[in-house]
Amino acid sequence: MPPKVQQKSKEQKMAAAMAGGKSKKKKWSKGKSRDKVDNKVLFNKEAWERFNSEVPKMKLITVSALVEKLRINGGLARKALREMEEEGKIKAVCCSRAQKIYTRNVAEEEDE
Repeated sequence: MPPKVQQKSKEQKMAAAMAGGKSKKKKWSKGKSRDKVDNKVLFNKEAWERFNSEVPKMKLITVSALVEKLRINGGLARKALREMEEEGKIKAVCCSRAQKIYTRNVAEEEDE
């Protein structure tokens, strides 16, 4: 028979029970928060000049690419691309309902 283990007194048991209940409750995270982007809704002179100089040289032109590069609103980017296509500086490659893909107008560069 193994030797008898010394039992804890009532006071010791009570103190152990009270100490166990003092652990902190789990705090729930508030979820991942994205930084609020502050994109422009109108072109200023500097942004318009940058748009006119950079966009016709890009190989792949999409609304999302302009939003990232120029920090402009998506609606503003769509309108500006439509205007640039009408001028003949860029041409549409794919026109789905979700996204339009444009490319630089290579024929214009060969004429010069």
